[in-house]
Amino acid sequence: MKRHIGKHEFAEKIMENRKRFYCIAYSYVKNEQDALDIISEASCKGLLHLKDLEGPDYFLTWMTRIVVNTAIDFIRKNSRFTGFQEVFQGQPAEIPAENISDSGPDQELLLDLYNAMDILEPEERTYIVLYYFEAYNFREISEMLKIPESTVKTRVYRALDKMKCHMTGGWNT
Repeated sequence: MKRHIGKHEFAEKIMENRKRFYCIAYSYVKNEQDALDIISEASCKGLLHLKDLEGPDYFLTWMTRIVVNTAIDFIRKNSRFTGFQEVFQGQPAEIPAENISDSGPDQELLLDLYNAMDILEPEERTYIVLYYFEAYNFREISEMLKIPESTVKTRVYRALDKMKCHMTGGWNT
């Protein structure tokens, strides 16, 4: 029998996982305020559709999917403005220093990785974020996104190849 969670339990679970959701949102927009806006909007969407949650055991994957979809929607809505803003400011959004642990080669590699992620389409970025940053396996991503596991694998490896080509100078995007 399916057990629904109440609003208070929902709020507790959001608070328990807020850092995880923030990291996911931030990986898409690389802006603290935008990431917080995405989390806020995703939380509202989750609360409005709480009846659709299959049970407490599915909360994390269900809410992660809402955050990812909200981030992708945010990027789509703001893509024209973002492109316009970058032309006049000359610089893409930077990663806050507190998100980078040490200086040196690891910091440089992390910055290169984030820059390589910028070349990915939002949907491609979803696979990298879920698999490498959030440590979901292919099966879990498949269930979350409701697509075949083989498709998830293909898309993860295709996105990795695209990033690798970019990082090694294979093409310019």
